[in-house]
Amino acid sequence: MVKTLRRLVAVTLLLFCSAMTHAETLTIAVAANVRYAYDELAAGFNKETGIAVQSVSGSTGKIASQVKNGAPYDVFISADSETPEALFKAGLAETKPRVYAYGVLVLWTKKDFDSGLGLRLLNDGKIQKIAIANPKLAPYGRAAMQALASAKLDAAVESKLVYGESISQTTQFVDSGAADIGFIAKSVVIAPVMAGKGKWVEVPKGSYEPIAQAVVVLKHSAGPQSANARRFADYLFTPEARAILAKYGYVLP
Repeated sequence: MVKTLRRLVAVTLLLFCSAMTHAETLTIAVAANVRYAYDELAAGFNKETGIAVQSVSGSTGKIASQVKNGAPYDVFISADSETPEALFKAGLAETKPRVYAYGVLVLWTKKDFDSGLGLRLLNDGKIQKIAIANPKLAPYGRAAMQALASAKLDAAVESKLVYGESISQTTQFVDSGAADIGFIAKSVVIAPVMAGKGKWVEVPKGSYEPIAQAVVVLKHSAGPQSANARRFADYLFTPEARAILAKYGYVLP
């Protein structure tokens, strides 16, 4: 009887400690273009504060849909500012969105094309498939469509377009050879894990609207987690975090 009671107490304590650890861990929803920079940001934040973080990654549109359906995220690092602003106006965010960086759109290929031609390269008959992120879900996809329209190429290449759910899937299309070239984020192509993979060129910034990327603390974080969530959001504006973002090719506000 005593042994059974001891075991019951031990199990109860273990479950309690596990629950407490889980409760103290922040869950950060990260737009796909930020996934590589996020690893360094999370490590820096944890080192500075001792607060544990975990992440989920996806397209900005998909994450927003999950938040609307009650996903337990504490902070949303978005690929635009409009989506977190809409969440704030809908009462799903504790704080107003703050722009932490501006994204840069690039053309990336692993094939032997002259990337120096920029968007004109897309007229090459050898290019059969052009990958872009779904413009309905991903801000970088919208930027890609704007760039094509600006260059008056949107109608000419429409039949070549293949759509990824996010920048991550768009990158996979090009990496696997399913697409010949793709519009992706500079923060992805210059990540260490991508070193030596293909070649890229920046899309002229004047051909698409600025990709203002914002962070917001979500309503789910109300209560004990709120202070820690705000600390994480604030961390993105520290000199250390800004240096990491600049390292990954973002333009700082």
